[in-house]
Amino acid sequence: MTHKKQFDSPPRRVALFVTCMVDMLYPEVGMATVELLERHGVEVVFPAEQTCCGQPAFNSGFWEEARPLARRFVDIFEPLVRQKQVDAVVAPSGSCTTMTSHFYQLLLENEPAYRERAAFLGAATFELTEFLVDVLGVTDVGARFDGRLTYHACCHLLRELGIDRQPRALLDAVEGADLVAMTGADECCGFGGLFAIKNGGISTAMGQRKAQNIAKSDADAVALCDVSCMTHINGLLSREGQRCRAVHIAQVLTNQVDVAARPASDEVAPESKAAPRRWQDDKVKG
Repeated sequence: MTHKKQFDSPPRRVALFVTCMVDMLYPEVGMATVELLERHGVEVVFPAEQTCCGQPAFNSGFWEEARPLARRFVDIFEPLVRQKQVDAVVAPSGSCTTMTSHFYQLLLENEPAYRERAAFLGAATFELTEFLVDVLGVTDVGARFDGRLTYHACCHLLRELGIDRQPRALLDAVEGADLVAMTGADECCGFGGLFAIKNGGISTAMGQRKAQNIAKSDADAVALCDVSCMTHINGLLSREGQRCRAVHIAQVLTNQVDVAARPASDEVAPESKAAPRRWQDDKVKG
């Protein structure tokens, strides 16, 4: 287990590890992350040479292919921390933070020099909500949300990093938000990276259950901390005709989320059908 870096004084400069999906698909989440950090007196630098951290290859068992990406990541970010050019590395993703702060030491275990550097870097690498709450001591960021808001706990964030209190504390402080509990908030949405591709039926069944729990919460938006899960959940919500949308917590905290008008009847949209208990049930006819 990585022991996180302790700070004698509040950090003043960090490097943004933006992640592939944020960079290529959701740049607004990266900009919201920068806004949150700068709003609290933290200068953000962006190493433009950063690339994929290697997580997809690692999770697929292609460790040889993942190692050059891991070494490259360490070569880019570790000197910035080691030479005190930045105080920490921050990422708007529990999944990618887990990869770089935990699994690099396993991936590089037979390369002592890189393993030590990866451990040093991992201690200074933080997920966004963890950094805001545990390092900067911030919970109220001046956000407002005029609607019903619920929360989905992404798997890597909750199970690998043990982060749950921090995003909930930030959402609790959002002015105007009617926070509602969601049944099974800590259950996997079924994405799991390549799991959704290799086990599409199981993934869909898990996602349908998550979508129906969101519908039952009657929330206008479901906040979470990983855009990968956000993409998966939004696909299911859209297919089921639900008005609720999944949004990254950074977007909520920077007031970027507009609440869609409720139907005139103010009734919850009907569920399309009951989610199968087993993925095989979807294949059975009659």
